Amino acid sequence: MTPGASSGAPASDLLRFAVVVPTVGRPSLQRLLDTLAGQDGPAPAEVLVVDDRPGTDVPPLRLAGGAGWQPRVVRSRGRGPAAARNLGWRLSTAPWVAFLDDDVELPAGWARALVADLAAAGERTGASKGRLHVPLPAGRRPTDWERGTKGLETAHWATADMAYRREALEAVGGFDERFPRAYREDADLALRVRRAGWELAQGRRTTTHPVRPADDRVSLRVQRGNADDALMRHLHGPSWRADAQAPPGRLPWHAATCAAAGAALGAAVLGRRRGAALAAAAWVALTADFARRRIAPGPRDAAEVRRMVLTSAAIPLAAVVHRVRGEVRHRRRRTPAWPPPVRAVLLDRDGTLVHDVPYNGDPALVRPVEGAAEALAALRAAGVRLGVVTNQSGIARGLLTREQVDAVDAAVDAALGPFETWQVCPHGPEDGCACRKPAPGMVLAGAAALGVPVEQVAVVGDIGADVGAAQAAGARGVLVPTPATRPEEVADAPLVAPDLAAAVRLLLGGPR
Repeated sequence: MTPGASSGAPASDLLRFAVVVPTVGRPSLQRLLDTLAGQDGPAPAEVLVVDDRPGTDVPPLRLAGGAGWQPRVVRSRGRGPAAARNLGWRLSTAPWVAFLDDDVELPAGWARALVADLAAAGERTGASKGRLHVPLPAGRRPTDWERGTKGLETAHWATADMAYRREALEAVGGFDERFPRAYREDADLALRVRRAGWELAQGRRTTTHPVRPADDRVSLRVQRGNADDALMRHLHGPSWRADAQAPPGRLPWHAATCAAAGAALGAAVLGRRRGAALAAAAWVALTADFARRRIAPGPRDAAEVRRMVLTSAAIPLAAVVHRVRGEVRHRRRRTPAWPPPVRAVLLDRDGTLVHDVPYNGDPALVRPVEGAAEALAALRAAGVRLGVVTNQSGIARGLLTREQVDAVDAAVDAALGPFETWQVCPHGPEDGCACRKPAPGMVLAGAAALGVPVEQVAVVGDIGADVGAAQAAGARGVLVPTPATRPEEVADAPLVAPDLAAAVRLLLGGPR
């Protein structure tokens, strides 16, 4: 649907909104849900909490909801907020999706103000941004970390409170999941939505964003975002900061500081004392100026001054190293626009390619699923590389030998192949291996064997573990249910196809 096209739905239906909250399990999450439950305005149609804690054995989140709604918790398995938000909005059904961070609080009247913002949105409005309020401690100057968080008040398109029209998200494929942290993925989405013909609006609602506690090394950790800046430059060109209304940053000064330090070290090694002294003086001057700029507006107590001095000496090197790492990675991989095309598909064996015979060790019992040969032929004709990822716990249980499994695999390959890689997990559920689905090991190994970046790999299977392995690895997952598939697995899958042929059409014909 083109921007501004009318769906023909009643106006009240068009103002329905879902709330999607990516989380790593912060204690502030329940506080957010409590403030959402306390709203006296329109209730959300759905509340999806996307648990992005890594691993397969994390304890479940126990969350309370509100009148008429309970939070639905789904897992994205540690792939970052972009992937978590994508999973959430794809599982929702409302025309608008309000993305909230798990550390914000909603003041009274937020829900009414959100619906008013959505009602005021024009037909070409793809998103509405909430105003952020960051309260600072009274009676003292804010610390460097507090001032950094305060900057969210003037940040453009921050998803701490950002409502997107579903049509706009579908048009651009959602968030770019190659951004691994909550940094720049929001600006990237805003740029792509605007370039697709949508407008972005500033709403009138306000959301409170308290300052999270932080340790002494937080300013060093945030330098990892410089690698995301490299991805932004690769995707959007050298003018991306101006286009995204982002501040200029200090990378040129950090590079100059590192150059001065390197020159001092090099001159010292060569015995050029005067050159070493001059370069060292330049490094000291640049570092001292950076520290002064960070100390002057702060509380100036001994702990903050010590923290600023030490981190000001380390930040330039950290920033440059992360930026170089990002430039090398994305230049080498020639990272395509989002969503990238599917270049490889890894398929589950039993129940997906062939009819499931429990613990089958007899090649004579191999029967391809109806339509499998034609679906695979379509993938091969499109130049898509193929592989198989299969759990075979019968080996660990002593019900099968590896030789029997290999013989069955060979029969499948003869009937439907050739497949370019076979990834087999011989372990049982209790072994705790990294390869057994829903762990990502076989998907990562299959992508590496095919030489395809994992974000350009799709996994097709018939149970939730297949989709979970795809999500954990960073690949796309498509569920093709069978009578053995549990209803909750179908409900939690971001992409569901009625059969293998439909899954292939989905992967070849459009965004996820």
